[in-house]
Amino acid sequence: MRSIAFFNNKGGVGKTTLLCNVAAALGIRKNKRVLIIDADPQCNATQALFTEDIVESLYTKSSSFTIQSVIQPLSLGKGYAEQIRPLASASFGVDVIPGDPRLALKEDLLASDWNDAIAGKARGLRTSFMFVQLLELCTTYDFVLFDVGPSLGSINRAVLVGSDYFISPMSSDIFSLKAIENITKAMSTWKEDLKAGLRRNPDKAEVPQLKNGWNIMFAGYVTQQYFAKKDSAGEVRAVTAYERVMKRIPKSIDTHFVKKLQPSAPRINYNLGTVPNLFSLIPMSQTSRKPIFQLRGVDGVVGAHFTKVREAGDLFEEIATRFMGNLSALSDD
Repeated sequence: MRSIAFFNNKGGVGKTTLLCNVAAALGIRKNKRVLIIDADPQCNATQALFTEDIVESLYTKSSSFTIQSVIQPLSLGKGYAEQIRPLASASFGVDVIPGDPRLALKEDLLASDWNDAIAGKARGLRTSFMFVQLLELCTTYDFVLFDVGPSLGSINRAVLVGSDYFISPMSSDIFSLKAIENITKAMSTWKEDLKAGLRRNPDKAEVPQLKNGWNIMFAGYVTQQYFAKKDSAGEVRAVTAYERVMKRIPKSIDTHFVKKLQPSAPRINYNLGTVPNLFSLIPMSQTSRKPIFQLRGVDGVVGAHFTKVREAGDLFEEIATRFMGNLSALSDD
């Protein structure tokens, strides 16, 4: 099992759309067992993966298992959850631990316990390692994908502590480049703080053990939401305003994510693919609760949209293939 966070410090980059469609490509086209954990209090992935009736039922029944069911026992001092009860999303071919808006209320708890973790206190480390422990219950899956918000707050830090890899969806603007720098600085600081906390902890038996320390690796990026047109040779290219920024992304990725976070990593192609603006296909997917490449006439697809649906299917499958290839290359290092 490999755990991957889809993460960027900039919002509005199409992160959830990318995650859900790559997950569906892995599940439906690659026949992989995939679990999505919605760790974003906005619950966008949960809304994309399930019908309104199912979502309403989730949040009106006290017996529903959501991400809140994982953190609530810890907040009450009762320890880790002993089992998980994922919900199947048949249309996407994946299992899901749904998000929960109440997760936002735990941000202060996780922040406070992080300070205790840095001091070497067992309770702080146990809370900070909540997703490390959760993943111990997910070993029947090939891939566990985390959807998170765009912040550098305590929830995302706890997710990243538990993740083996992270993927960064990028939009073609200057703010995505600045977000890369922010992530690098934050993760470098967090790693040093956690290392110090583990050294100070007197009773390692009380704390889950990280494999090889906190060794999360960057596995690739996907550039999204650019406008494209055909050039004189018939090749599809991003329009000039977007192309200028897109040309700067590889160098920024190499400088900050690769050379600073994992300088000994193999020299692989971290560009997993580019996704142009898919316009009306995205709201169709959101309304029908289907992957973009599964849309049909009954969902509102007409005329040239059918070609776009097929192209989107090929595109997300290619991204999934490169994604798996990068994980294999990095794990062999």
